[in-house]
Amino acid sequence: MKNKLIYDSDVIGMTVIMVSVILKEHLKAIDTELASLILTISKTAVGIKERLPYMRGIAETQNIYGELQSALDLWTDQLFIEEFRKLGLVNKVASEEQKNLARLNDNGRFFVTSDPFDGSSNLPSNNLVATIVGVYEKDFYTEGRNQVAALYVLYGPVLSLVYTVGEGVHEFLYKPSKKEFILENENKRLPEKGKLCGFGGSRKDWLPPFRKFAEELEEEGLKVRYSGAFAADINQILHYGGIFAYPALKEKLYGKGKLRLLFEANPISFVMEQAGGASSNGKRSILEVKPTSLDQRIPIYVGNENLIKRLERALKG
Repeated sequence: MKNKLIYDSDVIGMTVIMVSVILKEHLKAIDTELASLILTISKTAVGIKERLPYMRGIAETQNIYGELQSALDLWTDQLFIEEFRKLGLVNKVASEEQKNLARLNDNGRFFVTSDPFDGSSNLPSNNLVATIVGVYEKDFYTEGRNQVAALYVLYGPVLSLVYTVGEGVHEFLYKPSKKEFILENENKRLPEKGKLCGFGGSRKDWLPPFRKFAEELEEEGLKVRYSGAFAADINQILHYGGIFAYPALKEKLYGKGKLRLLFEANPISFVMEQAGGASSNGKRSILEVKPTSLDQRIPIYVGNENLIKRLERALKG
């Protein structure tokens, strides 16, 4: 991998050369068109980060799931779609914010899934939000293992981008002074021993086997952290190890799971498995589930492989 010099400095009379890898250079090792798509997402994310302080209102509309949308839900969705359209490489976009597919270019190579603004309910409390993207060739209706790329962007204190093209997971941090995403962690792996657990849904609505499993982890000392932004919770698991779950709940609520297979579960599962972790719907890898509809929901459990295997045993009873 060729490094690009981005700055140097003098320390105690000696010149210390700080060499860092920027995202554009890192992507030279992969397919050119796929690299262009990831760069487009990264540049769009910078613009979103800059607008966050000014677009915190409610749009008074609902997405296809009946959830109230924020102004940023709508704006980020349209912004990504327009940038993909201009790129010319995207055939169709399936977005959590759109009832129908956005058809961009019949000759486009890529099919993109997008949760353009994950965690928008966190806006009033000024907590973390994110963007989640999955990339396919040929079709959406295929197992998640057939993604050619997956990534998420976290709009935190520092803008970060985590991506995989099926050859490891790489984390970049944006430095405004350089106007570049700088490599922070290459081939990032989950810590061998997990420290955290984050579980969605109300405890009273969990099914008994999962409730017992969660209580055991807490008794063993895993710290509970749950933010309400899926990618933000996953980013903590990536750095500290452990398990995240939005389990199946009582049937009247989300018996088939709450999170969406295409928009959320598949991209995140691809990242986690590439980082040495595992994913499950309670029985098998998320990435082995073939979608039956664009808005399909699914229980999701992701994290350290030993914890996912233990979870599957617990759910079998």
